[in-house]
Amino acid sequence: MENTGDITQLAAEQRARVLIDRQLRAAGWEVQDRNKANLSFPGVAVREAVMAPGHGRADYLLYVDKRAVGVIEAKPEGTTLSGVEWQSARYATGLPPAVRLKALTLDDRLPFVFEASGSEVHLTNGYDPVPRARRVFSFPRPETLARTIREAEADPAAATWRARVRSMPPLLTEGLRPAQITAIEGIERSLAEQRYSRSLVQMATGAGKTYTAVTTCYRLLKHGGFRRILFLVDRNNLGSQTLAEFQNYATPDDGRRLTEIYNVNALTSAGMLDSSSIVVSTIQRVYAALQGRTVEDVDDPGVDNYVPDAPVDVSYNPQMPPEAFDLVIVDEAHRSIYGVWRGVLEYFDAHIVGLTATPVKQTFGFFQQNLVSEYTYAESVADNVNVDFDVYRIKTQISDAGATIEAGTVIPKVDRRTRVQRYESLDDDVTYTATQLDRAVTAKNQIRLVLETFRDRLFTEIFPGRSTVPKTLIFCKDDNHAEEVVTAVREVFGQGNDFAAKITYNAKDPKGALKAFRTSPTLRVAVTVDMIATGTDVRPLECVFFMRDVRSASYFEQMKGPRVPDHRPYGLPAGDAGRGDQDPVRAGGRRGCHGAPARGRDAAGAEEVGLAQPAAGQGRDVRAGRGRDGVAGVPAREAGTRSHPGRARRARRGGRWVDAVDRPGARARRGPR
Repeated sequence: MENTGDITQLAAEQRARVLIDRQLRAAGWEVQDRNKANLSFPGVAVREAVMAPGHGRADYLLYVDKRAVGVIEAKPEGTTLSGVEWQSARYATGLPPAVRLKALTLDDRLPFVFEASGSEVHLTNGYDPVPRARRVFSFPRPETLARTIREAEADPAAATWRARVRSMPPLLTEGLRPAQITAIEGIERSLAEQRYSRSLVQMATGAGKTYTAVTTCYRLLKHGGFRRILFLVDRNNLGSQTLAEFQNYATPDDGRRLTEIYNVNALTSAGMLDSSSIVVSTIQRVYAALQGRTVEDVDDPGVDNYVPDAPVDVSYNPQMPPEAFDLVIVDEAHRSIYGVWRGVLEYFDAHIVGLTATPVKQTFGFFQQNLVSEYTYAESVADNVNVDFDVYRIKTQISDAGATIEAGTVIPKVDRRTRVQRYESLDDDVTYTATQLDRAVTAKNQIRLVLETFRDRLFTEIFPGRSTVPKTLIFCKDDNHAEEVVTAVREVFGQGNDFAAKITYNAKDPKGALKAFRTSPTLRVAVTVDMIATGTDVRPLECVFFMRDVRSASYFEQMKGPRVPDHRPYGLPAGDAGRGDQDPVRAGGRRGCHGAPARGRDAAGAEEVGLAQPAAGQGRDVRAGRGRDGVAGVPAREAGTRSHPGRARRARRGGRWVDAVDRPGARARRGPR
């Protein structure tokens, strides 16, 4: 039935046949009529094949290497396919004698059974330990079925990964933490049971999620029958970090590096290498590859930060067919899995494993409520895997309430695109809110005031007894804001370019700057927007400084968590411009919050869409009010002392961890174990 034109006028069943023909051809099958069949091609789909008496005609009989291996039952679009499985099963067992002589059968039936409607395809693989229909994006390619057949002939009991994963050897636990052992065993148990097509691992940031995933990949490739794994990272710069994890992983059984045994590659502009066993990418780059677009092998925020306005539609790509991956691992699953990118993940006929520290209800929904392991931040602190943190809050008046620039004030306006500056005199008063600060309007003195307060209290309250500025990461609102902040940091501390650097996608050599921040003894402050927001490890880091709103609790946890060293306390100055009284500490009841009175000149004079010195006389003394997270001016000294209310500490009592808050009349609250 050849039809390449408009098929809307065809009857429903004929239209479905045309769509199925197209899907088969796209997947590499030769579609032929029964009376013109030529089986010399690797994969042939013969229409209207006559079966044995009493078994009717199969809509399509599939041949691989001249042997009948499967059937397709075709139905009109909209048909619920599980209701016609009895028909396809009848064809699978009803081969005529002439065909049966050269057919491949398993327990007297063809091993590959499909139901299709043009909009849906269901596949039952007879080589699975419990054959069960599952929905697939499209038909597998002939060479895919041929490979399964070869593996079945070599070992009939282990033809697919669903069979082989049931007989995995015991996990070698040396060098693994208990939480990592639980996660790996939970993933493998879920794969073996096949009660869910997705698995979720909740593990505190900094507790070793990536190492857990690398260990899982190695075991599944070596013992579980997995051929290729897709590892999705949240940002492209994390791809290099993930590749390094694979390269540095010493296999526990023979000591070789994983990359000496299996090829681990990033998804590049050339596409996916056939020899790759593990492919590392962002979901945006996978989507681009499925569309056939070429993406440069460089960090590109226009690609890696791209979020479409509506859920994406995915089309079949023979260069990356649905069976290209057996497993998809989504690192930091809370950001990629649901919503607009869901179609990319569901394109692949693969089990999906999600790794996250901060699941939300949509995450649980996508992963079918299949939480295979759970390791909270509170538990990681109790186990000395992670460290707790203190919150130090700096507030200014205009960051809380905004301000007004009076009419007649001469201000510079800056073009965001070109950064060309020109001066204008305001005809009317300009009132701006806290949320417009550092976006539509920037006040240089406000930025300086926050940084000066941080500098003045750094060695007396935040890190008492220190003499060297701790490694500090400052989060800004956008690249223009970051530009001003890095300049102000150098001026406030009286240091040069090697003291503070901007590390954003727009900076020159951001990867080199990030490496320098990790290793250089002189580079103490990094200023960023989102590039180091999730998952980037900077072990010397001790201080995370927010000069921006973070309205997502889960994103906040990711931004502050993964960059701190094990077994080392660190400060978390909440020096945000515009955060107000929002509470940045959400999880586990842990908090040690301190306010700082920001005394000095809080610049109310500013300019729109740019930066300038404020007009004279616009400054004012600013005193931090009493916030709900602490008392203004409380020094950040040893946790848990009577003289410092608002501090929280962890103590183990009777086998449980409790939060003991040193506050008169306060009750100890039970926390999670």
